[in-house]
Amino acid sequence: MTRQQIIENIRKKQSFLCVGLDTDIKKIPSHLLQCDDPVFEFNKAIIDATAEYCIAYKPNIAFYESNGICGWQALEKTIKYIQQNYPDQLIIADAKRGDIGNTSAMYARTFFEHLNVDAVTVAPYMGEDSVSPFLGYAGKWVILLALTSNKGSKDFQLITNAEGTPLYKTVICKSSEWANDDELMYVVGATQGELFKEIRSEAPNHFLLVPGVGAQGGSLEEVCKYGMTEDCGLIVNSSRGIIYASQDTDFARVAAHKAQELQQQMAKLLPAGLKK
Repeated sequence: MTRQQIIENIRKKQSFLCVGLDTDIKKIPSHLLQCDDPVFEFNKAIIDATAEYCIAYKPNIAFYESNGICGWQALEKTIKYIQQNYPDQLIIADAKRGDIGNTSAMYARTFFEHLNVDAVTVAPYMGEDSVSPFLGYAGKWVILLALTSNKGSKDFQLITNAEGTPLYKTVICKSSEWANDDELMYVVGATQGELFKEIRSEAPNHFLLVPGVGAQGGSLEEVCKYGMTEDCGLIVNSSRGIIYASQDTDFARVAAHKAQELQQQMAKLLPAGLKK
């Protein structure tokens, strides 16, 4: 999926919402446990209910790996279901991979060849040779961890060098030499507030994948105030706040309502050039 296709989908849907499919079999409605594949049945219902309000889905790979082979089968079925029924959706594998070159090449093969997703999150700690294997796929995106939303992000990401530059800025500056904004996005947590201004000083045109709105306390308005560009430049993820809004038989309907609420807020915050 190209950058322009993402922008056009934002304009069409008046949304920059990503629904995170962090599906925990211990949290899904109990009536689904009678199904042959409860995780897939849950995902399918969530996808059908929310697709008109979002532009992307982000399965978090850990939630599937934790269920062994059954989890991987549910993941593959979920991805294929989106691809076959909602081909305009960006599919992001939230895998946070990154290792020495030959290992990263295998990770890249897993997500871009076998699963054929559009994007994968990558950890930059091991440097260029751990990231470059993911960049060798035309039409695919690398979403590099830059400034995350978790409490421990300050342990390393905000450490400054002798010139006073924090590590997250060094990551963005250096990685921008490896790929352009048609191939590379960054993860920036919604809880980082005004630091989005600092991010934009280093990455003025890149799309940012923004987790942390809702359950983690991030403000959509603040993210847009400091991080939005004329092309929107944001893909804002919500997981728990949508998919676990109800744990009863009405879970899909309630998820749709929560997704629509966010979509309506986003429509008001879009830059003038993308408003209908």
